[in-house]
Amino acid sequence: MYLGIEFGSTRIKATVIDSNYITQKSSGYNWQSQYIDDVWTYDLQNAWTGLRSVLEGLGDLSSIEAVGISGMMHGYLVFDKDWNLLAPFRTWQNMITGRAADELTELFNFNIPQRWSIAHLYQAILNNEEHIDKIAHITTLAGYFHYMLTGRNVVGIGEASGIFPVDSINLGYDRQMLSKFDELLKLKKIRWTTTDVLPEILLAGDKAGNLTEQGSNLIDSLISPGVVFAPPEGDAGTGMVATNSVRVRTGNVSAGTSIFSMVVLDRPMKNLHREIDIITTPDGRDVAMVHCNNCTRDSNEWINMLREMFDVFGYSVPDDELYSKLYTKSLEGAADCAGITVCNYIAGENLTHMPGGIPMVIRQPDSKFTFAEFFRATLYSSMATMRIGMEILTGEKVSIDSLTGHGGLFKTPGVGQKYMAAACRTPIVCMESSGEGGPYGMAILASFTMQREENECLADYLDSKVFKDTKTVRMEPDAADVAGFDKYMRRYMKLLDVERKAVDIFSKEKQR
Repeated sequence: MYLGIEFGSTRIKATVIDSNYITQKSSGYNWQSQYIDDVWTYDLQNAWTGLRSVLEGLGDLSSIEAVGISGMMHGYLVFDKDWNLLAPFRTWQNMITGRAADELTELFNFNIPQRWSIAHLYQAILNNEEHIDKIAHITTLAGYFHYMLTGRNVVGIGEASGIFPVDSINLGYDRQMLSKFDELLKLKKIRWTTTDVLPEILLAGDKAGNLTEQGSNLIDSLISPGVVFAPPEGDAGTGMVATNSVRVRTGNVSAGTSIFSMVVLDRPMKNLHREIDIITTPDGRDVAMVHCNNCTRDSNEWINMLREMFDVFGYSVPDDELYSKLYTKSLEGAADCAGITVCNYIAGENLTHMPGGIPMVIRQPDSKFTFAEFFRATLYSSMATMRIGMEILTGEKVSIDSLTGHGGLFKTPGVGQKYMAAACRTPIVCMESSGEGGPYGMAILASFTMQREENECLADYLDSKVFKDTKTVRMEPDAADVAGFDKYMRRYMKLLDVERKAVDIFSKEKQR
């Protein structure tokens, strides 16, 4: 049996799989971030409570052969030499490192997003925060729990790529960028070097230590000492594994309340793009990520309003049926949505540099205004911003054989998948029976640590063993849909100008 644990943004989850990669047990614990002193943070003591709760919820764990820990990537967790926390955990949600991210991007000629750990670290240095001189370790949530349980300060390479840029050829932190950052530290009279504080990098399949006596005590002896641990990975890496998307020219699209795509590159990108994050797979291949804050929340709210209307007339429709029928009805709409255009921005959007969000619907007076056209436009809008990022990859001549779709947008067969194929101009694959997401992917990585054959790569392991019998549905882009989505996008780009003006006007209105 193999155990995967994930510290997600709303739940701490655990999944146990057997040697045939079939889920045997799952458990979860709800938690949420808190906004304290203008910082989004989580209480680490609550994290320990949640970890013990999910392990207890799994029952007998005496047959576990290997464990892997995953978590939200990025953020800021710094400790002194005795592993005492020096500052409250700053999560990926915080947008407080703009100056640092800009300066490091220019210094490295490599995109450093605000949520990356190195941006948080440098911003703290720019702020002259008191704890800087005491820093001995910087890591992630997964890296912290791995250390506390095993005594090894290591992370998987995919997780490391969201801490500091990595070199996918030498499979370590980028040496030139390390040198440049060390020069900055000297100028700031910092006594430690970058390599002094960064965790060691391991690859998928490496053994990353064993549960210690002390670590077992921290989890109420729910797992016995000696159990092997896989390298801790980030949620992006476990998502790639769970969707069998680690081979070059493949990728995945996760579409729920937010949306992001990850494409495994067959060669480095030629140019720097602030809209594209470069991370790696758990075995060190470069991945281009397009991340957007807004996806299905706007369409979900329209469906909630329609549910209220049904309630008025005394009808009760189960959620699954309601979503399925409304999504399916949208297929009757025109491929270009008959001139209806929707902006789904409830929050701001980094990719389009939008500081805030105001959802809106615009249509021509002579537009055919039916539910099918309207809701198709609403679903188009959920993937329109990501399409802008995918266009950058097209301009870079990035090759994509297929993308695996997962998340709420794809639950109704043949709808989100059809629209996404048109948006990305790429075949979209959906698995008929998906795993448990992040913890499932981490459990697979734990199994890979124990079961890999000599010289077997992660992509081959997933193809020939884990997903060999998994049924998939592949949908090619339809020419009419592609033309319709292209026409929609021309209107959408103009609508963003209106959105920007609306955000400006109504933000001033709020201040009155």
